Amino acid sequence: MRHWYLVLAVLGLSACAGNGRPDPGINESFVVASYNIRHGRGIDDVVALERTAAALRTLDADLIGLQEVDERVNRSGKVDEAAFLGEELGMHHTFGAFFDHDGGRYGMAILSRFPILETRAIRLPEGEEPRVALMATVVLPGGDTVAVVNVHFDWIDDDANRFRQADSLTNVLQQLALPWLILGDFNDLPTSRTLGLFYPLVEAARKPAGARLTFPAPHPVKEIDYIFAARGHGWEIDDLTVRVDTATSDHRPVTATMRRSRHP
Repeated sequence: MRHWYLVLAVLGLSACAGNGRPDPGINESFVVASYNIRHGRGIDDVVALERTAAALRTLDADLIGLQEVDERVNRSGKVDEAAFLGEELGMHHTFGAFFDHDGGRYGMAILSRFPILETRAIRLPEGEEPRVALMATVVLPGGDTVAVVNVHFDWIDDDANRFRQADSLTNVLQQLALPWLILGDFNDLPTSRTLGLFYPLVEAARKPAGARLTFPAPHPVKEIDYIFAARGHGWEIDDLTVRVDTATSDHRPVTATMRRSRHP
């Protein structure tokens, strides 16, 4: 019996089906993804969550941070999108609300093949809209516990609110005892002062030079979606990739293979 089944039995949690990867033993290895799904509304302006689920399935990710997620909002058919996508992919899910909107709530979600022990919505300084960072504490197959932090910062050209949100969050990250990952729609460029706040805290990883742009999906001109890992916790990021999808959303998804020594 695989080690992670023993972990789940001890915790008394029921997990969804695994992804078929072998027990990594002392070195954790799994795939993470970040995707702004535009509440399931494609480039054709049609809300089609089945299409979103199909796109997510092709990523073959173990942890997925989703931005622009609706919970029972009229514009997307009153569907609990995080629950729907979790069920479609056989993954655990958690949702963090930014604010009430159009009969429901609007925010972000995390999907996980691994058990979610705890969820925390970290309230950030307000910008054009209220914002939270969604943090989920999960148990990896080898038994380690890590924090996954999903972000969607302010979007307007003036970066003042975005910078304040990032500054507030980096203060929280520096207090975390757990190894952590951060991913999401940062809404700013690699050379921005917003991203500059994170570089001292994270392992450096870059997308391929010729394929790093993520927005807008049909013909991207900006790199604004990222995956990072906390420095000093034995993380390595392999195969950091922007996936080509020109129809499902106005962003392209980003994936990476994460590797972590349990004894860095």
